[in-house]
Amino acid sequence: MALSGKVVVFDLGNVLITWDRRLLFSQLIEDPETLEFFLENVYSMEANKDLDRGVPLAEVVERQSNAWPEHREAMQAFGTRWKETLGGPIDGSVEILRELKENGVPLFALSNWSAETFAMIEGDYDFLALFDGKVISGREGVIKPDAKIFDILCERHGFEPEQAVFIDDSGANIAAALSLGFDALLFDTPERLRHQLTERSLL
Repeated sequence: MALSGKVVVFDLGNVLITWDRRLLFSQLIEDPETLEFFLENVYSMEANKDLDRGVPLAEVVERQSNAWPEHREAMQAFGTRWKETLGGPIDGSVEILRELKENGVPLFALSNWSAETFAMIEGDYDFLALFDGKVISGREGVIKPDAKIFDILCERHGFEPEQAVFIDDSGANIAAALSLGFDALLFDTPERLRHQLTERSLL
C-alpha cells in the first residue's frame, strides 16, 4: 500500500545511537600514535564498510588480524567486544523520534550496519520498535550512498523520495539523497534537527 503524506527516515549511527570506534580501541591501545595508525589502517572505516555490506564479523576480524599480526590482540578483542563501540542513545534525537510517532508520522530507518551485529543490539533499544520499517545495509548487501539502497527503502515501504525527510550525519549520504529527490537534513545536534522538523510542521 502506498503511503500518502510526509514520512521521516532516520540514519541510526550517530543520529540516534552514538557509534565511535575509539570508545573501544582507546581502552586497548594506550599510545596515541599507535591508536591513530590502527584506526587509519587496521580497523579502518573501509574495513568497517565490509561489515556494513554483510561480510561476517568473524571473517573481517580474522582478515584484519592476519594482515596486521602485530595488532591481532586488539582485532580479536573487537570480535567479542564490538558493542563497546556504542556509546548509548542520543537522548534528544530519541525524544524527537517519539514525538514524531505520537504525531502519527510514518517512521523508517535506513542504516549502514552489519546485519549480524544489528541483530545483537536491536532489542537493547526500545525506541527501535517505533519504526514502521528498517532497511539495514548488511541485510541488503549494499550501503549508502549507493542509490540502490534508497530505492529498496522506497519500493519496499511504498513512498516516493519527494515524500521523505531523510536525516543522516554523513555529507556523502545527504548528497546522494538530495540527488534522488529526498528532503535531506545533515544531522549535527538534536536541537537543530528539532528546529528543522518544526519548520516542516512535523513537530
